[in-house]
Amino acid sequence: MANLQEIIDANPEAETFRFGDSKALCDKILGLVRAGKKTATCEAARHYGPKGDAWPEVGRRDVALEWDGEPAVMIETVAVQTRRWSEMDEAFVKAQGEFRDLAHWQAEYRRYFERTGGWSADMKIMCERFRVVEDYKKK
Repeated sequence: MANLQEIIDANPEAETFRFGDSKALCDKILGLVRAGKKTATCEAARHYGPKGDAWPEVGRRDVALEWDGEPAVMIETVAVQTRRWSEMDEAFVKAQGEFRDLAHWQAEYRRYFERTGGWSADMKIMCERFRVVEDYKKK
C-alpha cells in the first residue's frame, strides 16, 4: 500500500482531510463512505479560504484520512455549491447517508457547527457531492 506522501506526490493537487471532529465520528463516516451510503458532505464555509482549506473543485481528487492520519479513501468531487443553513434540502441530506431526515440533520449539524466554530441561521455551508476513486484499506 502506498503511504500518504506517495499518494500526495502522485496527486499534487489533492487536499487531505478527516471526516468529523472525533475518532468515533470519523470511523462512522468512513464506514458509510466505503459502503457507498455517503456520497455527499458539507462543512461551514468559514473553514475555507486563505487561512483554511482549499475550496473543493469539481474533478479534484482529495484524500480522506483515518483519524490517525493514515490514508483512508481518495474521493473525487463531482459537484460543489454554497447554500445557507435554511436552504438545505432532503435530497442532499439523504446523500449524506447518516441522517433520518432534514430535522435530524439540522439537530446533528447544529451541534457539530457549535462545537467547531459557531452556528447561525444564515450561515453559509459548502455542500459537496463526491465519488470514491480508491479505498486504501482494501489493498
